[in-house]
Amino acid sequence: QVQLVESGGGSVQSGRSLRLSCAASGFTASRYAMCWYRQAPGKERELVARISTGGWPHYVDSVKGRFAISRDNVKNTVYLQMSSLKPEDTAVYYCNANNAYAEYWGQGTQVTVSS
Repeated sequence: QVQLVESGGGSVQSGRSLRLSCAASGFTASRYAMCWYRQAPGKERELVARISTGGWPHYVDSVKGRFAISRDNVKNTVYLQMSSLKPEDTAVYYCNANNAYAEYWGQGTQVTVSS
């Protein structure tokens, strides 16, 4: 069965760091662009970061310079390194894999940033 399982979320203070992991199974993640989305309470789900099959990263403006997406094709895993966290980063973070033929979603992991 195809699965994306996020981990690494938690509760931290402003200015601290977290690293999220997304472990893929049942498919080869290297054949997909991998993305991190987030959804805060009462807000629309937004794309935070994307990494292409070639390893090129893209970020929403609000996280540029603070977040870094990376992938390990051997481990079939994608990461989101988050630094200088702000309360407005509080959300459920979702892992997404997509290409022209299929799209998969993880269940999400909660990130809470307190001031």
